[in-house]
Amino acid sequence: MTRLSQSWPRRAQQRAWAGLLGLLAVWLAAPVQAQDGQRVSITGEIADSWCTVSGLMFAKGSAHHQCAVWCALGGIPVAIRDAEGGLYLILRIGDDTDSAANPRIARLMAHEVTVDGELLERDGVRYLLVDKIADDKGVINLTHDEHGIQPFGN
Repeated sequence: MTRLSQSWPRRAQQRAWAGLLGLLAVWLAAPVQAQDGQRVSITGEIADSWCTVSGLMFAKGSAHHQCAVWCALGGIPVAIRDAEGGLYLILRIGDDTDSAANPRIARLMAHEVTVDGELLERDGVRYLLVDKIADDKGVINLTHDEHGIQPFGN
């Protein structure tokens, strides 16, 4: 019993050092931090990133609106897709503290908007910290006649 009680502090100290060394290794191996953000104004359609990137289903306009709402409320990251097909992941809108499953973002799914905010780029991914929604035209990309309503299709 004496042996066990005497070795316990030593093992705890070894674990603490191992944890600190592990954190140091992660910090040293981390990629370069994101570059300073730049002020931008982006116009495009609000879309869920899963359907947009995966190509799993048609993911544009009124045909995809309901599916996009479900994805947004389910926690799938939301993005703005500009006219050239560029994708900007939205990390925050205004002073909202919720980024995933945010009802404010879900209400904007498939809307064409213009946003003002800060653009951050890291490892080839573009992120937006949206300060304000400068314009919201609503759902203008009427694709349901051609593609049916997703995810159910024709």
